[in-house]
Amino acid sequence: MYAARLHGSNDIRIEKIPAPPMPGQGEALLKVEATGICGSDLHTYLDARVGDIQLESPLVLGHEFAGSVVELGRDATDENDEPLATGQCVAVDPATPCHRCEFCERGHPNLCRRLHFCGLWPEDGSLQEYMVVPARSCVPLPTGMTCEEGALLEPLGVAIHAVNLAHLRVEESVAILGAGPIGLLTLKVALLSGAHPIIVTDRFDWRLDRARLFGADQVVRIDEKNPVEAIMDLTRGRGVDVVFEAAWGGAAAEAAIEIAALGGRIILVGIPTESMVTLPAAPARRKGLTVRFARRMKHTYCRAVPLVASGRVKVFDLISHRFPLTEADKAFALNAAYRDRVVKVVVG
Repeated sequence: MYAARLHGSNDIRIEKIPAPPMPGQGEALLKVEATGICGSDLHTYLDARVGDIQLESPLVLGHEFAGSVVELGRDATDENDEPLATGQCVAVDPATPCHRCEFCERGHPNLCRRLHFCGLWPEDGSLQEYMVVPARSCVPLPTGMTCEEGALLEPLGVAIHAVNLAHLRVEESVAILGAGPIGLLTLKVALLSGAHPIIVTDRFDWRLDRARLFGADQVVRIDEKNPVEAIMDLTRGRGVDVVFEAAWGGAAAEAAIEIAALGGRIILVGIPTESMVTLPAAPARRKGLTVRFARRMKHTYCRAVPLVASGRVKVFDLISHRFPLTEADKAFALNAAYRDRVVKVVVG
């Protein structure tokens, strides 16, 4: 079968690899139908690392994915302990916690001490034709939901988790720094939570166009304006109650401190290129800010599925480009260069 393997920085090769074995107990063999390219995938593609995890051998990227069940091992039950069936379409939680450590038992599987994660070295991900996954990680898709939508349940879960961390309340003001897929999905969830007004910043006008279309009250293009000055002007010097940083850290994380109002909350969702974030301590202390780092998500598929199925959150409208698996190298090159008004790329 074919897979897209990353051999080093900017070096994805479409290669033939052995087909996976038949699924064992509690496992499912899937035909991968759709994989979304995530910002963390782009980090690994560009730098052969993400954070402090270095690529040390060829790796199949991909962790936002959905597929159809081909074969099942014994006792293959889904996340709700219901039997899976062949032909069923499922989204897959790419994180496999141990379910036994102290953090799992406290209800924080995203902080599991023994976490395995698809597409993060050394664990191969979903940019391959077939894949064996834990059945417990499978989330059945309701009738009418496509595998492309199923693949985007993972980033939607990240947005839901970020809003949860913020304890967002009705009529609280929000700034979202970065209008990539995570920022745009955070916008959609924040709107459902009753936030108002919501200001979105980005350096690409076409992504800000999407933010306006999706319901942002104000947008700021940072290539044209200083985002701190612009947001302070829009809020008459007050700042906002909650800042979501979804722009790869760096200057955006520093700006979040200046943008936040007294007693505000800052949620750092973006992954910085360097494994370092610098925050100005004096204004953060004077304002009494709360700063929280988002680690993926937890217990969100059970909410993401009905939100998408009911149409209350649309994820399909994020997709700007589609590529077959055999052109995954072209998909990454386009996404990394931000060409052709790219927002979200799906491979499959």
